[in-house]
Amino acid sequence: MKPRAMVLLAHGTNRDKDVAEALTLCDADPEIVPLNSLHEGKKRWSDYQMLVLPGGFSYADALGAGKLLGIDMQSYFTDEIQKFVMAGKPVIGICNGFQALVKAGILPGENKEQRQESSKERATLTFNADGHFECRWVTLRPVSQKCLWTKGLSELIECPVAHGEGNFQVSNQSLLTMLNILDQIALIYVHPDNQPANGDYPANPNGSVLDIAGICNQPGNVLGLMPHPENHIHPWQHPQWRRGAMGNSGLLIFKNGVKYAEEG
Repeated sequence: MKPRAMVLLAHGTNRDKDVAEALTLCDADPEIVPLNSLHEGKKRWSDYQMLVLPGGFSYADALGAGKLLGIDMQSYFTDEIQKFVMAGKPVIGICNGFQALVKAGILPGENKEQRQESSKERATLTFNADGHFECRWVTLRPVSQKCLWTKGLSELIECPVAHGEGNFQVSNQSLLTMLNILDQIALIYVHPDNQPANGDYPANPNGSVLDIAGICNQPGNVLGLMPHPENHIHPWQHPQWRRGAMGNSGLLIFKNGVKYAEEG
């Protein structure tokens, strides 16, 4: 059977259909589920094998990008989400979805050392370093072999970003060191020739520390990333496709997630 994927829909979400198409191409069975359907008990978390938090401007980004959606998830669905994550089911948050996962405390996740600082906001996605909204194509290098979404990927991924608050920062160096040691840095921004971005704009479009584009939790089943791989799942989506650019590299991430859900 095809794995069932819940694509969570909140007020202001606008990339739900894009994600659903990517999952369909990977032979999953996506369903766009309004948040209210979960509140009212019309839909059950346990009926799905995958969870996707798509991009957009949930709740108009009031109080900050992804903040209110993160609060909603913390306030009403803590137990359900924890069971989902603890069961090892694939979870991905893209752009606004990544912001919500961080604001809800689901990412970067905790170990014994990190719990000592659980009352502090240890990681955040804040305003882009250049001070304005970024809408451009970027190149990503898959890094983590722990993350089920990026494991085994060697091909560079080209896809767009579209955000004003995508600057990944941490509260202290020890957390950054821990993310490195535990292989939780899933994707980084690089130049198109695969050379390190080293903070260079526009290869790193937002100023994220260590050029981080995406991170995973410690078990590796939850991925959050700012770029939009769902917007490069067809060759014709590439801005240079009429000049010979080929590929649909954004699909690679979804193929990994669906494959894992099938095997699980």
